[in-house]
Formats: sequence, C-alpha cells, structure tokens
Amino acid sequence: MKISLNVKLLDGPYGGGMQFAHSLKNYLSERGMEVVTSLGDDDIDVIFHIAPFPFQEIYSYTYIDAYRYKILHPKTKIIERINECDERKNTHFMNWFLIDASRYADHIVFIASWLKPLLERQGLSKEINSSVILNGADNSIFNSEGKVFWDSTKKMKIVTHHWGANSMKGHDIYLKLDSILSRKEFSDLFEFTFIGNIPKDVHYQNTRIVSPLSGKALASELKSHDIYITASRNEPAGMHHIEGALSGLPLLYIESGALPEYCSAYGIGFTEDTLEQRLIEMRNQYALFVKRLEEYPYTSDFMNEQYFHLLNKVMNQTSDVKVRNMSLLEFSFQQAKVFALSFAVRVTESVKARFL
Repeated sequence: MKISLNVKLLDGPYGGGMQFAHSLKNYLSERGMEVVTSLGDDDIDVIFHIAPFPFQEIYSYTYIDAYRYKILHPKTKIIERINECDERKNTHFMNWFLIDASRYADHIVFIASWLKPLLERQGLSKEINSSVILNGADNSIFNSEGKVFWDSTKKMKIVTHHWGANSMKGHDIYLKLDSILSRKEFSDLFEFTFIGNIPKDVHYQNTRIVSPLSGKALASELKSHDIYITASRNEPAGMHHIEGALSGLPLLYIESGALPEYCSAYGIGFTEDTLEQRLIEMRNQYALFVKRLEEYPYTSDFMNEQYFHLLNKVMNQTSDVKVRNMSLLEFSFQQAKVFALSFAVRVTESVKARFL
C-alpha cells in the first residue's frame, strides 16, 4: 500500500504536526507500507491530510490538489485529520478550512471527541465517515524510568510547558497560581516551573521560568517535577499533558476542550474558582494517580497502530464520496480561492505577530 502524507518531512524544532508525521511515517514504513509526501506517483492508495492548512508552509500540497488526483484515480481514498479549531487561539479561519476540506474526504479522523459536534454545529457534514484516534507521545523519550517520586515531607513541584505564547494557553490561571504561591501556607507546600515562551505582557513573581526545551532535555526537566498542570483552553487535544503524564506526573487540568477526555482518569480537573482546593486534593491523592499512570495508554505506538488499522480499513471500503469531475477552470478557481484565503491568513498573522 502506498500512502501520501501532505507534509514536507523536515527535521528541527517544529510543532506537533511534524512530530506526528515523522512518527506515523516511520511506523508505517516499518510495517511494509510505502510513504511519500507528494502526488507525483500514479499508484497512491490513500492520501492522508495531516492537516489541511495550505497557509502553513510545512504542507506539500493542498486538499484541492488531492481531490484533483482522486478525479484522475477514483480508487484513491482521502483521509482528513482534524487536529485544530479556531476556539483554541481565538482565530477565525481554521474551522473554515477544516470544513471545506472535509467536502473532499472519504473519512475524517478527530483527535478528540469534542471536535466533532463543535464543527458539525458550524457546517461539517454529519454524513461523512469518521473516527476518533487520540494522540500519543514517544515513550522512549518521555517516561518515568529513574524518576524520584514525591516524598510527602517535601514541597510538591508543579510544572507546565508551552511552545506558543498565546494567552489562551492558560496564563491567567498560571498567574493565579503564581499569586497563590505568594501566600506562605501555599509556598511552603508547592513550587511552580513554567517551561517555554511567555506573552510580553505577562510577568511572574513566584514562578521559575525555563526557556523552551524539547526532546530528552525536556523529558529530563519534566521528570524532575511531581505534578503537571495544564490550563490551556479549548485544546483540540494537545501533546504537553501527554508528555507530562508519560513522565510520571499526575495531572491537574482545566475542564475545557479535550482535556477531560485525556486526563480525567489520571488527575484532577479544576475550574477558575477551584484551583486552590484542587491543589490540596492533589497532595492527598498523589499516590492514587501515580499508581493509575502505570497503565497510561497514550503512547505513539498505541496511536500509530490505530492509524495503521484505519488506513487498511478505509482502503478496502467502498467510497461514499461521489467523484465529480472538475474542469480545469473550476479547479483553477477553487485553487485560487484557497490560495487567496491562505495569503490573507499569512498577512494577518504576520501583522499580529509584529504589532500585537
């Protein structure tokens, strides 16, 4: 079977989509599938959109290109992976691209259950075949081997990490935790470390700040802590809490987006009003969640195995998508529309990054 991923496989400090693409490509190749990253071959069985965002330069072709290929090769199947939403960063274009791309897909994969009804309310067809496959991280890097677990006589070390400096990552809650730690009854019991980038207008007083880390350096830093906190709003899924959990850290998570689905068995949820109470509860229930983490399932192998089975299943199914011939004029119009919107997104995001 030949699979085409719509991504340029680059090395270096890229985001979760690139990590996922490398992980999936290696897994599929080891199991005899041929993986390419273009539409140049005439014998592609499945086109897999890691994400359908043409304005992001890591992607090697558009979903319109993919559909044009399907017109010429009707047996080819198209899978779209939905791993984003506008609600995560208060943007206004992600959902449009996700829904538009779905019109050309045989199957959709959601990386968390909450994304399906969210997008269906905004126009995603309920008739498209779909499934949910939860994210997983590399447990050869993120694991609890050699970890020294919390001694209840010591301070409990809390940590989080975020690459992006967007305010929706939860800085209002982290600032609240920072403020809580100004009080002796809490500073005697807890300390907090933030790893990553911080918005320019955010200033912490009682928090240890660590520059962004990745790979084994990040894993080592996470492992030196006791509890992982995430206050990221409307997370499509996220990898940060998975890396924390695999490192042996019970989870304090805000009750938003995909976090309850991923975290509820391995930690304690909180709201803006219950953080102090949940901190104390975590000290009391720490041993329970450490024990549960021994069965934590969200590894990259667990995830990739599900994609492997899905690819075989979709390949052998009759397509529900009625392949409609697209004239060169219509193809050019659809492609121009996508590129025009992509250009507008790039300009808007560039201006925001420079001046806001």
